[in-house]
Amino acid sequence: MVIRNFVDMKANKSMEHTSTLNIPVTGMSCAGCAASVEQSIADLPGVNEALVNYASQTLKVTYQPDFVKPESLKQAVQDAGYDLILDEVNGLEKQQEIQRDAYVSLKRRLIFAVILTIPIAILGMFMMDLPYANFIMLALSTPVLFIFGRSFFANAFKQALHLRANMDTLVALSTGTAFLFSTFNTFYPEFWHRRGLHPHVYFEAAAVVIVSIMLGKVLEAGAKANTATAIKKLMGLQPRTLIVLDESGEREIPLSEVQLGAVVLVKPGQQIPVDGALRQGSSYVDESMITGEPVPVLKSVGSQVFAGTINQKGSFQMVATKVGAETTLAQIIKLVQEAQGSKAPIQKLVDKVASVFVPVVLGVAALTLLVWLLLGGVNATTQGLMATVTVLVIACPCALGLATPTALMVGIGKGAAQGILIKDAEALELGVKVNTLIFDKTGTITQGEPVVSTLHYFEHSKPLAAELNQILLSLEQQSEHPLAAAVVKHLQSSTNGVIDLKDFESITGKGVVGSHNGRKYFVGNAALLSSNNISIGDKIEAQASLLQDGAKTLIYFADEEQVLAIATIEDKIKASSAEAIKQLNRSHIEVVMLTGDNEHTAAAVALKVGIKHFKANMLPEDKAAFVKQLQGQGKVVGMIGDGINDSQALATADLSIAMGKGSDIAIDVAGMTLMSSDLMHVPKALKLSRITVKTIRQNLFWAFIYNLIGIPIAAGILYPAFGFMLNPMIAGAAMALSSVSVVANSLRLKYISL
Repeated sequence: MVIRNFVDMKANKSMEHTSTLNIPVTGMSCAGCAASVEQSIADLPGVNEALVNYASQTLKVTYQPDFVKPESLKQAVQDAGYDLILDEVNGLEKQQEIQRDAYVSLKRRLIFAVILTIPIAILGMFMMDLPYANFIMLALSTPVLFIFGRSFFANAFKQALHLRANMDTLVALSTGTAFLFSTFNTFYPEFWHRRGLHPHVYFEAAAVVIVSIMLGKVLEAGAKANTATAIKKLMGLQPRTLIVLDESGEREIPLSEVQLGAVVLVKPGQQIPVDGALRQGSSYVDESMITGEPVPVLKSVGSQVFAGTINQKGSFQMVATKVGAETTLAQIIKLVQEAQGSKAPIQKLVDKVASVFVPVVLGVAALTLLVWLLLGGVNATTQGLMATVTVLVIACPCALGLATPTALMVGIGKGAAQGILIKDAEALELGVKVNTLIFDKTGTITQGEPVVSTLHYFEHSKPLAAELNQILLSLEQQSEHPLAAAVVKHLQSSTNGVIDLKDFESITGKGVVGSHNGRKYFVGNAALLSSNNISIGDKIEAQASLLQDGAKTLIYFADEEQVLAIATIEDKIKASSAEAIKQLNRSHIEVVMLTGDNEHTAAAVALKVGIKHFKANMLPEDKAAFVKQLQGQGKVVGMIGDGINDSQALATADLSIAMGKGSDIAIDVAGMTLMSSDLMHVPKALKLSRITVKTIRQNLFWAFIYNLIGIPIAAGILYPAFGFMLNPMIAGAAMALSSVSVVANSLRLKYISL
């Protein structure tokens, strides 16, 4: 999906008319590819800034439309070997379809490559003297390299056209050189026999390298298979049509055609299509996707309502005050997309080092051949060529390619077994550096579901408690108030059915009234009792104050004369919240709570769970702004939430963690998802992050130290002093051993306790 945002840059006339595009990119397979795309766009005249996010596969470009057009951007990227999707409506869907097809194709090619490589490896390692063994290996390895592994050679060729090199370049050169060298030895073995040397072949090394790197790519692609569809799901909150009222009556029109000031009819159960103010009627509106709070809000004439929220039981008319891109929901969509498309704060270590490693290895190989030709003596050509091939074989980044995906596979698998789903390596890397964690309150620290914590009958009504429970249940079953459901759930299992009530009435904003056996009964707030001249009394008020602490809502149950009982309703704190926060504090991680709830309730919850810093009455944009404020102070921020209202802050935070029982949008935006509501999984997730990243770094260390030691030996540095030349077969075995050591180190993660 392409987002247009024209910016007036008054400070610089050369940038007065700029446009910003977020465009899906296809064809990238590593961070080096992202750098190539970025550079190809940045070099164009009229482009002010180009940022490529490899994780989200998007390009964010700010350019001057008077000098460059989107089609020119697309052509530049195509010339570099990649592509842009300039479809404003279906771009995201097209990108996901291309990625799915590429993943399926890669898996299929890997399977066929493995089938052919197994007999090659057996022949090359154990049956070298079998008649025609070399020709058999040649026949089997040819499709492995040039059919199933053709993408490495194609990508290396495209990079070479632009005088660039990446991991594909090294894979193609090493395997291609080994293959060509082995093919020559297969057809012309006498060339080496005349010089007293054995014509070794390395078909198995070339095939195993291709399969190993393909395996790494499949593991990485598998981790990214479920590309976030956060924007698509947010857009699903917007109804396609709405009902407007005008002189001709009710008309259903497309959402795109509604105008400011239009009178809109919203029926029970419908999503509110635009932002506006109530003109007629009243209802309760579920605003949890905006505020995160589970209790629907009473709306009456003059009240503000927001697009994407859900009308519950009553119909009302509203006047549209914000439409299209100006609605609160549209702004959330825009901010989430911008956050997801921004430049990743941490690039993968392997890609950073690889950008230097590849050209260095190529230079060493060329230098090896040159030195041998100049100083090698009688057999300079043959030994130089052999040493060059050995350098390229031993330097092949097989272990480097497996270092990250194998650790991720084991770490992510262990996390899944613990109920911790990790989206990508970036989330793991960031988990190590997080020093500030922000918690949403409702549904994260608390259960997110109102329940009756106390139902207290006073002494004068206790003898009739059983019958009064039936009356209370009957009243609340007919009530439209959201808190009534908590009372009904509380009483259903312990009350002997309902009874018929007469003269039932729901009084908006106060409660309900009904009659039984000629006597009126009331359920609601203090205002309901006051309007019916029912005195609460100092004693009952003191008792109510004792039962109601800061995080509870009070409901009165009374007859015509006196208060019979009081009920307190609360959103209970999860049993694990306090201990989880205690552990985080012990780890020197600053914990902050943000909530859309009021200051009094927020303070009570924060006190109970041991949180020192909190902010109440926070809207979605307030939460996101607070995250940016902390980041501006140099803090690495983690955000934990469960609702649509948290999606902006989740997308803005360095590390986002969603509760698995929360909304789909929160889960899609998040880098980690906790499938359990148990907050003890938060410190576990951060520990898993630490040990997995530590393992990745260990793998990369051993992969590179192996090359730092092996490449000079392969080049022949020991030959002048000891007459030792590393056999390419041993180099191939050493390369395989380095891969095995990386995998073995990754498997240790299975046995580490969280």
